[in-house]
Amino acid sequence: MDFLPLAAPALPLDEAGKYVAGAYLVFMVLLVVYVAIMAAKLQRIERELRELATFAEARNAAEQVAPGRGEQVAASSASRPGAARGGGA
Repeated sequence: MDFLPLAAPALPLDEAGKYVAGAYLVFMVLLVVYVAIMAAKLQRIERELRELATFAEARNAAEQVAPGRGEQVAASSASRPGAARGGGA
């Protein structure tokens, strides 16, 4: 039996270096693209959170100006038929 193909490398070592460097280059490019996508998502989420915080602050300020209005809205929605069941008839 000839076991020489199992012991010999698939490529000579002087040629394999190019492929190893290419594989590392592809990996690094994919890693940079992944980090860029995650950074863009993080910026979008932070922007949406700022908008929600602004909305919540404006709503809180409006409730402080008219404190009884929230109770009226809750009472009127409870008096409608089907409101307790989630609006279904």
